[in-house]
Amino acid sequence: MSSPDEVTLVHTPLDVIDNREGYLAAVERIAAGTGPIAIDAERASGYRYSQRAYLIQIFRRDAGTFLFDPPAIGSFEELQAAIGDELWILHAASQDLACLREVGLDPTLLFDTELGARLAGMPRVGLATVAEELLGVHLAKEHSAADWSTRPLPQSWLVYAALDVELLVDLYEVLARVLDEQGKSEIAQQEFAATLAKDVAPPRAEPWRRLSGLHSIRGARNLAVARELWNARDAYAREIDSAPGRLVPDGALVAAARVLPGSKRELAALKEFNGRASRTQLDRWWAAIQAGLETDDLPVLRPPGDSIPPPRSWPDRNPDADRRLKAARAAVTEVAGALSLPVENLLTPDLLRRVAWSPPDPIDPQTVAAALAAVGARPWQIDATAQVIADAFVAPAQEPSDAPPPSS
Repeated sequence: MSSPDEVTLVHTPLDVIDNREGYLAAVERIAAGTGPIAIDAERASGYRYSQRAYLIQIFRRDAGTFLFDPPAIGSFEELQAAIGDELWILHAASQDLACLREVGLDPTLLFDTELGARLAGMPRVGLATVAEELLGVHLAKEHSAADWSTRPLPQSWLVYAALDVELLVDLYEVLARVLDEQGKSEIAQQEFAATLAKDVAPPRAEPWRRLSGLHSIRGARNLAVARELWNARDAYAREIDSAPGRLVPDGALVAAARVLPGSKRELAALKEFNGRASRTQLDRWWAAIQAGLETDDLPVLRPPGDSIPPPRSWPDRNPDADRRLKAARAAVTEVAGALSLPVENLLTPDLLRRVAWSPPDPIDPQTVAAALAAVGARPWQIDATAQVIADAFVAPAQEPSDAPPPSS
């Protein structure tokens, strides 16, 4: 139920632009609008293999709201040329930038209302929560996990999608004012620029190792079967553009790799081997199992990595690093509280762990600042934390040992 000060939004019927003529007319209207560009994209995560956009929504004052069908339109280069130099407003931009760039839409100036809300110290930063708290507007979020590749898209879904962008300009104005009042405008600009500059993560060398439950598999031969099953599922999912887990869940692949059925019939009889394609594509899965059983290319049980060990092992493996990390973590948490920032936005745990594991020599604010910059910390983060981290690193080394002094 809405509170007396809360507004529940309704909307007039909406159409999706799904042809070049309508798209080019919309580009002209958007170009003639005023102010920043509010933009959002809807994918079909959990339904489709690709992470492409199946709907792109744009709002600009004095232009209106526009819903585009990207697969039908193709390239958005004309729209990019019209608005590429304007400020773009997105909520949780890192989730949408890749699929927008795929169709040729790439901002040069960004304001991320989710990230802005985090920096402003809001404890909950979902769009509906932020809109309700800052604008007094209630947004229903019942279609957030919908299959946006559906055609035609239901009107209720289109209204949901339109409201997502129609509030963003108002949210931007409120958040920009809040951040300015808190002295965080420069911090926000650095964070938005970092979001735009962040490189797309390179493909994993062995993506099959992310199978949920893989840790329960013992033996290189079993791992080879798991790898071949994952590869077979991935190829089929890509072929039919379906989310892999909807075909055969991870647990089913792991169960088959653990049991190593001796025949196609045994595989079909395996209760844990389920999923909508587990039986219709039985020949495919059985061929993958045979390939894993026959290959000479056996995977290593534990691949080497450049990551540092998990902190729970530090007391035994590197006690000095453990003391540094605990002292620095407490110091950084205190700074985050003073700045009304989530500690992970002040400095991500991974960056702090890396510097604590391999500290500079000598340890002082300047060398710590350089070490933080080397692992990717932003200037404002370095300014806020280098001194306290240096102090925290030095303090444990100066503490007297708990061991009793040697007897004379």
